[in-house]
Amino acid sequence: MDNDQVERTIRQYITQVIHMSLATCADNKPWVSEVHFAYDDSLNLYWISTTDRRHSQEIETNPNVAGNIVTQHHLNQKVRGVYFEGQAHKLEGVVPEHPAYAAYRARFGELEHLKLINEPDGPRLYQLIVSDWYLFDTYSGPSQKYRLQ
Repeated sequence: MDNDQVERTIRQYITQVIHMSLATCADNKPWVSEVHFAYDDSLNLYWISTTDRRHSQEIETNPNVAGNIVTQHHLNQKVRGVYFEGQAHKLEGVVPEHPAYAAYRARFGELEHLKLINEPDGPRLYQLIVSDWYLFDTYSGPSQKYRLQ
């Protein structure tokens, strides 16, 4: 699979899944959480969370994160999954024209918690700038892991 095929497959795959596993780490203790995500044309990932969640607090001290976007697979089914690494941060003062807001609204609609992202105690939009994308795939032959260049 060439790089263009890997990118097309990743882009097509992530449209089908609404949640991702997000791994954070603080004090040498890893944590994984599930969040609903949106994305933009540059393959940045966005989610909404409150600042008191463990993953949100750990991002404040260590922005390096990893995760995956995977559908449920059944026995004897071909497997495909998308994995990523990058840096995450909380976005402040996001207006409806901001790419993160627009991406989230386009994917999920005008959700109530999206309207609250600038309230003092409201949730916040987070952005993950992905440095490395990986595709694990058995659809194109034997089990392979491809890196998007």
